[in-house]
Amino acid sequence: MGSVRKASAWLGLVDDNDDERYYDDDYAEGQESGEAWVTDPRVKVASETAEEKGRRIGTVTPDSFRDARGIGELFRDGVPVIMNLTSMEPADAKRVVDFAAGLTFGLRGTIERVANRVFLLTPANTEIVSGEAPSRHSDGFFNQS
Repeated sequence: MGSVRKASAWLGLVDDNDDERYYDDDYAEGQESGEAWVTDPRVKVASETAEEKGRRIGTVTPDSFRDARGIGELFRDGVPVIMNLTSMEPADAKRVVDFAAGLTFGLRGTIERVANRVFLLTPANTEIVSGEAPSRHSDGFFNQS
């Protein structure tokens, strides 16, 4: 392919047909079998491991109070849930928070406000670790007083 043709293909003015020479018939046959093609094989392994060990966190952004059921089902299964209520009307958001508070009380979990209209629901067997840096000793290297 000439340089003018390459430049035209790069600008999208003409079709770049050079990709056809890299086409692999075996790849097309594998896709027809219904298997999902994954770029990184560790993705599937990591998700299975996380599910086996219970290291999952659900994130839910409900649009209305009807979506509260999904929050309850995740939490009932022992999955910590992050509720983002920023896209809800204030009255519906209050109802969802009340529902979540009752849910966490009934299942002996905790509810914590993370940000404005964002809450973290944690089951009874989950420990929340603070992201704050540990306090420094007064005689440490960074003591400049």
